[in-house]
Amino acid sequence: MIGVTLGFYFFRRFAAITMWNFLGVAALVFIVTFTEIAGRAGELEGYSAGWALSLAAFQLPFIMQQAVPFIGLIAAIATLLSLNRKYELVIARAAGISAWQFLTPIAAGAFVFGLLSILILNPIAAWTFSAAQIVEAEVRGAQTSASAPNERWIKQRTGDLETVIGAEAVLEGGTDLINPTFIVMQDRQIVERLDASRARLGEGHWELHDVVRRRGRTNPQTFDYYELPTELRPELISQQLTRPESVSIFALPGMIDAASSLGLRAEAFSTQLHSLLTLPPLLVALTLIAATVSMRFTRMGQSATVILGGVFAGFLLYVVSVLVRAFGSAGFVPPVVAAWTPVLVAMFFGATFLLFKEDG
Repeated sequence: MIGVTLGFYFFRRFAAITMWNFLGVAALVFIVTFTEIAGRAGELEGYSAGWALSLAAFQLPFIMQQAVPFIGLIAAIATLLSLNRKYELVIARAAGISAWQFLTPIAAGAFVFGLLSILILNPIAAWTFSAAQIVEAEVRGAQTSASAPNERWIKQRTGDLETVIGAEAVLEGGTDLINPTFIVMQDRQIVERLDASRARLGEGHWELHDVVRRRGRTNPQTFDYYELPTELRPELISQQLTRPESVSIFALPGMIDAASSLGLRAEAFSTQLHSLLTLPPLLVALTLIAATVSMRFTRMGQSATVILGGVFAGFLLYVVSVLVRAFGSAGFVPPVVAAWTPVLVAMFFGATFLLFKEDG
């Protein structure tokens, strides 16, 4: 049985390498994001370096959340290789410590890293994602078209009028829209179009601010404030317009319950919830894959080839996970199966390889 001192030493080594990898990737992502924003929005009126820096900072947690599995994989590989190169694992194995014993504190560190990611990083990423949309809308303003790729649409019907609503961002559970567009139709003919900087859902009506109204061939009219009747509920708007990736893990159960109560499909939110819950065991599975890289490096001495093989295996696992989650979000596969199957397969693969190498 591995001692507490040695186990804590392995845990501390993994935690330190993970932290430095996380900070290094975060710095690189921030620089690349700032450069991309500056090149894409540099010609917009109202652009400034401070705005670009703040937008890059708000987008950083959301991007880092997607990079957590790769950071965990690279940190596990780097930890085991560093222990190998200093012959610490060789000495541990000579003392009778098996691979399962010295992997336990490293796997525990990966599990803790996953927990911190979903309990701390994920809520921060959800909040900053909404803040980033507001900051971007402040500068883009009229430059943002109704057919922008980020736009999401929903319909409402009041009397004999049907309104198609699109918005770049949905805040406060669906009651606040950023850069919304309202296209009012009657008998399948467009009656008017309303473009606003912001819209808030009130009691039975939308409260639009800084509105430009277009009707037929007449000149556009501008209003500081405009009301549009509606029978929509905030829960319905949130279900239709909110991206599951932008919702905190603490808010996802409520979104799923709201969808069920409204008779809507909740597969996308349920898949996202289970995907977040699988992150800690996914990092443990990636640690087992990293262990296969470490053991092959020790016995065969092919560092570069084996490391690339481990990175490729982790990348393949990520691609398969994203693909299966897409099927789960679309409703073709149950969300639980879509989220947990790749993780369990990877964990069984890593455990089988280690059993074969360690125990024959």
